[in-house]
Amino acid sequence: MATTAHLPFLDGRAHLTIGINTADLGHLADEVHVLEDARAEIVHIDVMDGVFCPMTTVGPPFIKAIKTPLLKDAHLMIVDPIEKVADYVAAGADIITFQVESTRHPHRVLQVLGKAENANDPARGIIRGVALNPGTPVSAIEPLLDELEYVLILAVNPGWGGQKFIESTERRLAEAKELIKRSGRPILLGADGGVTKDNIARVAAMGPNLIVTGSAVFDGKTPAENARYMLEQVRGGATVTT
Repeated sequence: MATTAHLPFLDGRAHLTIGINTADLGHLADEVHVLEDARAEIVHIDVMDGVFCPMTTVGPPFIKAIKTPLLKDAHLMIVDPIEKVADYVAAGADIITFQVESTRHPHRVLQVLGKAENANDPARGIIRGVALNPGTPVSAIEPLLDELEYVLILAVNPGWGGQKFIESTERRLAEAKELIKRSGRPILLGADGGVTKDNIARVAAMGPNLIVTGSAVFDGKTPAENARYMLEQVRGGATVTT
């Protein structure tokens, strides 16, 4: 099971986890090097199965193909993850987040991940996360807080392009933060979806430890410049309150 020592982002600042799905996947290694050169810390991979949400993206072989010292953050938007998470562990995911709506047994999925050995560093463990769709009550995480290290609040509905950051996300982040505080456990809080150059500073001020962004960096034009800008915004932004 991951411990406080395995949560390097509980330092009072927001951190970016940068989505690779919108990068030029024909030059995957070069695109990952863009993040490394910008001194990013985490690369985010959206895994969609075309069943839980309408889009189909990538799976364990893609995650394994990412050769990097960056932490690999896999967001599983797939049905019945309990039989599949072992493949993502073996592929080298350091953070594995699944949708709480995707399984009848979210607690059991977390228990399975808690026994898993990190393929990159066995001493580090796997950071176990659950994600919540915008229409799912934040209270759904409460029975799971003893078995996770990360709560991800979605600010868009997964699998549909062109969506804007849902304004109620700020309230939902505050609700999740309060539940985490009451649990007494060191748990990361994240926000995902609709994060752009225009709103990154405002999202950081909402207090998440991790912020997921993707097309704001890999826009097909200036990814290196975009990555530096987004990282500067969170590194110089508001302090995370607990």
